[in-house]
Amino acid sequence: MPTSNGSDADLTATLTEAVRGAAADRRPLEIRGGETHAGMGRPVSATPLEMSGHRGVVAYDPAELVLTARAGTPLSEVEALLAENGQMLAFEPPRLGSGGTLGGAVATGLSGPRRPFTGALRDFVLGARILSGQGEVLRFGGTVFKNVAGFDAFRLMAGAHGTLGVLLDISLRVVPRPAVEAARVLDLSSGEALQQVADLMRRPLPLSGAFHDGQRLHLRLSGGRAGVQAATARIGGESADLADWEAIRDLTHPVLARGEGLWRIALPRTGPAGDFADLPWDQGGGVRWLAAETPSAQAWDQAAALGGHIERVRGTAGPAFQPLPPSLLALHRRVKAALDPDGLFNPGRMYAEL
Repeated sequence: MPTSNGSDADLTATLTEAVRGAAADRRPLEIRGGETHAGMGRPVSATPLEMSGHRGVVAYDPAELVLTARAGTPLSEVEALLAENGQMLAFEPPRLGSGGTLGGAVATGLSGPRRPFTGALRDFVLGARILSGQGEVLRFGGTVFKNVAGFDAFRLMAGAHGTLGVLLDISLRVVPRPAVEAARVLDLSSGEALQQVADLMRRPLPLSGAFHDGQRLHLRLSGGRAGVQAATARIGGESADLADWEAIRDLTHPVLARGEGLWRIALPRTGPAGDFADLPWDQGGGVRWLAAETPSAQAWDQAAALGGHIERVRGTAGPAFQPLPPSLLALHRRVKAALDPDGLFNPGRMYAEL
């Protein structure tokens, strides 16, 4: 049941012509959508390739739990359509501004608080059409979960920040919205909260969020009424406003909105956190949040030593992503050369060498 609001358009032909022209001239392109994720990468000096006009739901079958939409489709429209049919995006992408697009959400690869309980963004992508650096329209994957043709190739696009190709259409697996949700708050230190969450996650409870603001543990429960009520009684604590989880998802919670810079530090959820131990955390402890202009020089090395990495979500200072060891940088270069041999797309967006 695709829908149209009068401004939907398929600009595949126009975009293909633009990419082919840029390839012929060896002229780099900056892929632009809603620009709500601009703070996540390094500045790009290139000719803009506007994607916001390439929008609209191509296909949506609520019974099959599959939606296909063009990359420039506003994320808000996708979620509103799903909500009308009692469904949602399970990976809960952060909405970093009102103009965010589906393509931007997928290209940056960010998942929200539900990730450890329902899965990451790339787990729900079934397929996509992309434009290669040679102006070829390529299709990866399909529209059914068991269709894995080209799946690994598409997974490279999720989180590549547009450096490997232009996302045209994206097919996603969606899920039913929970019948009931509840929010609880417990007065626990960060260490106590991590232990509590680890214990709760070993049990068949309808957890859908676990966030610590530096002083208290925030939990969200989602599921059937009886299951949520039973879990609420077991967990205890105080009742909280579910609207708090909108702020946690969108990174506007007060502890995440301090200053100009915000850094996402991904670490093994059950491992040591080193100097990051006292920072606010989300996703059950798998993500620590640093609100600062830039991390210290030692922070990058420590994140790597702990088996994690740092990336900028908001701000302009410092490198945007964890420095790559030479072997991994070489692998990135080979992948880039295969899909974008002339380095047209978002050059330097993630690393100066790419």
